Amino acid sequence: MNNITKFILKLFSSPKIDMQENYLQVRRLQEFIQQPPKDSYRILDRQIYAEDMSHEIPVRIFQPKEKRSDEILLFFHGGGWVLGSIDTYTRDCIRMADKTGRAVLAVDYSKAPEHPFPAGFDDCFRVAEVLINRPELTGLHNAENLVLIGNSAGANLAAAVSLRLRDEGKQLPHKQILINPVTYWNHDERSPFQSVEENGYDYGLTNKKLREYMEMYAPDEKVRQSPYVSPIVADDLANQPATLIITSQFDPLRDEGEAYGQLLWQAGNEVRIFQAKNTIHNYLFGPISTDSDEKTYRLIEDYLENRLKGSDAYGEEKGYQP
Repeated sequence: MNNITKFILKLFSSPKIDMQENYLQVRRLQEFIQQPPKDSYRILDRQIYAEDMSHEIPVRIFQPKEKRSDEILLFFHGGGWVLGSIDTYTRDCIRMADKTGRAVLAVDYSKAPEHPFPAGFDDCFRVAEVLINRPELTGLHNAENLVLIGNSAGANLAAAVSLRLRDEGKQLPHKQILINPVTYWNHDERSPFQSVEENGYDYGLTNKKLREYMEMYAPDEKVRQSPYVSPIVADDLANQPATLIITSQFDPLRDEGEAYGQLLWQAGNEVRIFQAKNTIHNYLFGPISTDSDEKTYRLIEDYLENRLKGSDAYGEEKGYQP
């Protein structure tokens, strides 16, 4: 990582930035910077009603230029459960669809702090359930090979949705891909994970921001210790989908993501864990495409195509297959 990059990251890591006070301004800035492209011939907007019919959940379907599989990627975006939308992630979802050759369905779930847990989680679970049972409501007609995929808070939601589907005896997704997932509820000095202290100050996403996001998402500390907020504390991690976990070397969430993968593997699940070297938390969804992005999408494509073997091309492999 060069000195200019380190300097910019340090600026964005300033403790003067308070997400609880400034999240609305950050949302507006994101919407201004990451406006969706005008061409929409491969984009289809739909709405799914919440289970209690209280509101509609917007979803956006992205078709790849070249379809190579009937698998559907159900995508939950990151942003600390507070930031982000299907508009700000439209460019990323188009790229994901084209790189993987699969349809991507992105969920615009309810955001904290206006809608704290379980609102956003319930929205994601509802869309997954509908896609499994009645895919025609989304305009898609084959959800047998459903893959959950998410980054950061979105990866947390994907892992939690898989757990709840298992707990309620429902059909599980075919696979899940968790990119820099939040898996634990605490990111202060009580955290058992070294990367929170090691990478929690100078790399954009700080442990202070993580605490602020978590406090907005789940204000009650006892609620934060639920497996549907902190999947790593679940008593039983058996019977989960085949899982790919991708972590970043300079991410405060690195260790808890890898630890979650290890626990999934110990519970008898098929797991692969890769650490992307010399990367920060949100590297795959940043404004500039890098060589690390290309390697990560090759990793994801090889995983989806069941041809993932060696790890040299992608980074250090940290996980195992039982």
